[in-house]
Amino acid sequence: MIKKSMDETNQGFMKHLGGLSLNKIDDTNYEFSVEVREMHLNTGNIAHGGFLSTVADTGMGTAAHQVAGDRRCVTINLDLKFIAVAKLGEKLNGKVTILKKTKTLVFINCEISNNNDLVASASGVWKIL
Repeated sequence: MIKKSMDETNQGFMKHLGGLSLNKIDDTNYEFSVEVREMHLNTGNIAHGGFLSTVADTGMGTAAHQVAGDRRCVTINLDLKFIAVAKLGEKLNGKVTILKKTKTLVFINCEISNNNDLVASASGVWKIL
């Protein structure tokens, strides 16, 4: 397993994730993790959907960037399904799978889980710039 630092997640808007680490498993599989902090909660005291969306977008987008040879990639489609809740202090683990890469696009799936449940599933398309 190759661990890749995600310094970009600690800059600008991404610093609100509280750090997210991405590990390359092989050419098409990646994993990431992030902890649910108080600032990520909604008024129901569970992880906000916007936080989960950002986590999925960041994990998949970073994998797209790596698969594209470190070229910048932008999200052109993100489909997210919320399946279970995530709570304060839980570590969320994401599994990213690169489905296909063309000269200009990367197609990706992602599953985000806590210790017990699948919390969200996502798919998307990234444009290689």
